[in-house]
Amino acid sequence: MTRVLLLGGTTEASRMARALADAGLAAVFSYAGRTEAPVAQPLPMRVGGFGGVPGLVAYLRDAQISHVIDATHPFAAQMSRNAVAACAEAQVPLVALQRPEWKAEPGDRWTHVPDMAGAVAALPGAPARVFLAIGKLHLAEFAARPQHHYLLRLVDPPGDLPLPDCSVEIARGPFDLAGDLALLRRERITHVVAKNAGGSGAQAKLAAARTLSLPVVMIDRPALPARAVRAEVAEVLHWLAQAAAHQADRGV
Repeated sequence: MTRVLLLGGTTEASRMARALADAGLAAVFSYAGRTEAPVAQPLPMRVGGFGGVPGLVAYLRDAQISHVIDATHPFAAQMSRNAVAACAEAQVPLVALQRPEWKAEPGDRWTHVPDMAGAVAALPGAPARVFLAIGKLHLAEFAARPQHHYLLRLVDPPGDLPLPDCSVEIARGPFDLAGDLALLRRERITHVVAKNAGGSGAQAKLAAARTLSLPVVMIDRPALPARAVRAEVAEVLHWLAQAAAHQADRGV
């Protein structure tokens, strides 16, 4: 019997959850639990980590999971690495639903960096007004450049922040060009720092930066182990049908 573990946290994961529910497939939607009010899903949900690779292997076996779909954020690298290792050990087929990367367009002023440390180093020495569009997990690293004013856009109120000079915009995407242009102009932003998450929900800030000719520090995606990857929900459903048929042929 097909029973899917969907590792979520993205817009694509929500679309995948709806498709699984509409297809009548048994599935569990797993959230990391970093958001206070996660979007409701049409599947049974679990929240929190698994306890590394051993914990995930145990869960796959205890819950009788037959297939895993990794639809986590492209920068949730540790979870994706754990999923590859755990599925290999438990002999459970795995596919990633992964949105394509953003690509620079004419007029963009991107500086590519490999990680957060590279993004901190790429900021100017002189005081600047920086739209730090990276979520809240790595804010402390930018305290090394306290001369800048940082604008943060977060889903939940953050509480205490490690940055001495910052302002916070509480908002949930998707965002549009008109709104992001107004935000960057109102906050007098001079630089943008972004993770190359891909997708359409947060792409407007890049179009706004292009319109205003602002430099963008683009953090490239982390390297991940080899795995099956699909870009669309329909492609994952096709993979799932093929994988289930292959298991049936093997008598699994």
